[in-house]
Amino acid sequence: MNIKQIRNATIVVEYAGKKFLIDPFLGEKGAYPPFPNSARQDQNNPLVDLPVSIEELLDQTDAVIVTHLHLDHYDPAAKEALPKGMKMFVQNEEDAEVMKSDGFQNVEVLTESTTYESISLTKTKGEHGRGEILKMAGLVCGIVFSHQSEKTLYVAGDTVWYEGVQEVLDTHKPEIIVVNAGDNQFLQGGSLVMSKEDVYEVHKAAPNSKIIASHMEAVNHWTLSREELKRFVKEKGFSDLVFVPNDGETYTF
Repeated sequence: MNIKQIRNATIVVEYAGKKFLIDPFLGEKGAYPPFPNSARQDQNNPLVDLPVSIEELLDQTDAVIVTHLHLDHYDPAAKEALPKGMKMFVQNEEDAEVMKSDGFQNVEVLTESTTYESISLTKTKGEHGRGEILKMAGLVCGIVFSHQSEKTLYVAGDTVWYEGVQEVLDTHKPEIIVVNAGDNQFLQGGSLVMSKEDVYEVHKAAPNSKIIASHMEAVNHWTLSREELKRFVKEKGFSDLVFVPNDGETYTF
């Protein structure tokens, strides 16, 4: 498989001969106001440019997966750019209705036993924060990809470390794990996605798996930098298993 970091949580996964675009956040640099009640109120989102053109991103894309509808995972630019006949996977009927109202005609709700072109797509749970913030953050999902010709891939989505992630690791034993690890936060409420300590918990639960850290340094409320995460995993002794891609970087497994 090939996994290309685009920007924020936007990645391209080429898996068993199919190309998936996940969580398309396609607006131009600075197109949207900063997320309120958080750091960098003087910086509009996204903070950085796309590393490739939208045309290149969509070239030969077979399907799009939107784990939830927050702006930094599905934005007006994506709504405009994505072909309305594109295969779209979403987490639930509520998100499907939004997609259909946006004009998309080929929308499917992920389940724990979805199949697409012989690829198994298993929807997984996530918790977009801890405690009170969860009510505001809303529902999210991740996906496990499996196919006889590929290693098992777990794209965790916008979740912190909690027992649900442990269950996915125990059940599916993914060899490759993508985590959203910017430790994004508002001024109150704590982590919305994984912190460096959460990444360490993932490693301890799946000590032989390779971990890719996505969702970093692209929206104003990030708190964990790529360099800090690299230092941390080196200090903890598992830097050989953690990949912290720059935007535009591709890994092959």
